[in-house]
Amino acid sequence: MESANQDINLNSPNKGLLADAMTDVPVDNAARSAAPEGLTLAEEEELRSELAKVEEEIGTLRQVLAAKERHCGELKRKLGLTPLDGLKQNLSKSWHDVQVSNAYVKTSEKLGEWNDKVTQSDFYKKTQETLSQAGQKTSAALSNVGSVISRKLGDMRNSATFKSFEDRVGTIKNRVVGSRENSTDGLHSPSGAGDKSPQDNAPF
Repeated sequence: MESANQDINLNSPNKGLLADAMTDVPVDNAARSAAPEGLTLAEEEELRSELAKVEEEIGTLRQVLAAKERHCGELKRKLGLTPLDGLKQNLSKSWHDVQVSNAYVKTSEKLGEWNDKVTQSDFYKKTQETLSQAGQKTSAALSNVGSVISRKLGDMRNSATFKSFEDRVGTIKNRVVGSRENSTDGLHSPSGAGDKSPQDNAPF
């Protein structure tokens, strides 16, 4: 067994010979790791056999799970469901699980108790009354400002200055519109262009 003590050179052309020579060596129980304390040889064999079966079942279950996941993905694709839909569903389920958890229920109860205590306190009631009064005063002030502005605008429309301004705008408009009508008439009638003097066509 001197070859077993030599280092194995992976670049050697004879690297496969050692493995071939080892195939004839019987593997007995002494070559295995020592049995744990308190186990007989029969118990160890039984445990090893059970371990092999469980590992084989795990492998089978992994294959079944992978096949089921592929099938699930195909069904979702055919239904037009996107990964985002799945994420929403998972988040919704997670949030539901949180809401029914003991910690969430207890926290909600505590917050409810604190809310009741705060709303029943004198300080809260006084603050609420003060804010309510301030809101009413602000609403009344804004209403007064609105009516004052409306009144002022009405007074301004009835004032002589506004009426004078309105009259001037109306006069200018009439002149501009009248001027356009005159120029349009002049274009359509060939004889009309020579009849009017340039002063009659002046806009102002």
